[in-house]
Amino acid sequence: MPPESSAAAASSAAMPTANSAAPPAYRALWLVLLAAAGAFALTMGVRQTMGLFLSSVNTSTGLGIGSISLAFAFGQLWWGLTQPFAGAVADRIGTGRVIFIGALLVALGTIITPLMSTTAGLIFAIGVLAAGGAGMAGPSVLMAATTRLVPPERRGLAVGVVNAGGSFGQFAMAPIAVTLIAATGWANAMQWLGLLVLLALPAAFALRGNSVHLASVPGAARLTAKEAVAQALANPSFRLLSLGFFVCGFHVAFLATHLPGVVAACGLSPEIGAWSLSMIGLFNIVGSLAMGWAVSRWRMKSLLALVYATRAVAVLVFLLAPKTPAVMLVFAAVMGITFLSTVPPTAGLVAKFFGPANMAMLFGIVMLAHQMGGFLGAWLGGRVFQATGSYDWVWYIDIVLAAGAALVNLPIREQAPRARAATA
Repeated sequence: MPPESSAAAASSAAMPTANSAAPPAYRALWLVLLAAAGAFALTMGVRQTMGLFLSSVNTSTGLGIGSISLAFAFGQLWWGLTQPFAGAVADRIGTGRVIFIGALLVALGTIITPLMSTTAGLIFAIGVLAAGGAGMAGPSVLMAATTRLVPPERRGLAVGVVNAGGSFGQFAMAPIAVTLIAATGWANAMQWLGLLVLLALPAAFALRGNSVHLASVPGAARLTAKEAVAQALANPSFRLLSLGFFVCGFHVAFLATHLPGVVAACGLSPEIGAWSLSMIGLFNIVGSLAMGWAVSRWRMKSLLALVYATRAVAVLVFLLAPKTPAVMLVFAAVMGITFLSTVPPTAGLVAKFFGPANMAMLFGIVMLAHQMGGFLGAWLGGRVFQATGSYDWVWYIDIVLAAGAALVNLPIREQAPRARAATA
């Protein structure tokens, strides 16, 4: 063989083809976790403390709880709508750029919210800018980057740590927000929280890169975005997973938006409302880390069913119990353990079904289902309270939905579609 031919053959063999995936470049685990968990802590922490400002915004604008709840509910929906598109961009163009722009938008939307005096203005600031930015720097992008940048054997724990970062943000931000409100007034406090979000900007550099070099499953050609979405929507297990996550969104958004109102309706002080949100964040750290450890040891669908069933039982017990500060804090702790512990097994199942190549986009679709439930939970909570003066009917709906979510996760088949076909 001529030397030129030998060199060409060697070069051709060394270069990855369309049907092969170049080995991923893993980064230091501590750097990835610090960047992803820190960014999630800041964006999630600020978003989850917005319920503390609901009463002040209502007093300042006079719009009514129903109208303000609509702005918060739209934010839940827009946060979900943003994530599949942000994930698709991150998968192909780069995670760092998406996170950088997202953090800027969260800061801008939070800072200008006190300047809004109409429902449309609040929807724009809270629902479009802040929520959209949080979606761009949200769990689908951050967890997909983590999945891409750490070795496979550490992904379960890594996703749990990132999820715990969001929980820590809620735990830390609630007392900070209360302290700032007491010291500077609600408007200045909200603007200070917006500036804090800018601390997430360095994460854009640590998590830079994309997944164009990864195939959807080992040994397979990379799917286009359209092909990946079609394959996911055709998978019954993916649809059941999304349906269960819809219920998770209903529950999480209702608590994040209306738990301070629930505390007030029970005749307890606003400080109990702030500490209840902090307890949810604190114990969500425990739940997230425990779930990150558990997903590599038990079936993820069984863990999800257990979490949803626990929620249903906990809400039922809360409704029957006397409404004292101790009961409220214990209830918040139990809710915290289950609050976002659904995320590691849900993200794990998406990665198991379809691989890491389109992870951000496909997990973003599941998050969209989550936030559709979130829209309903945030909006319905305000409407029901305005109509009845009580949150009881929302709790009843929540119990039924949680029990249903536990059941729909049981038929999920955890094996990847291509692996099932090969086995058959």
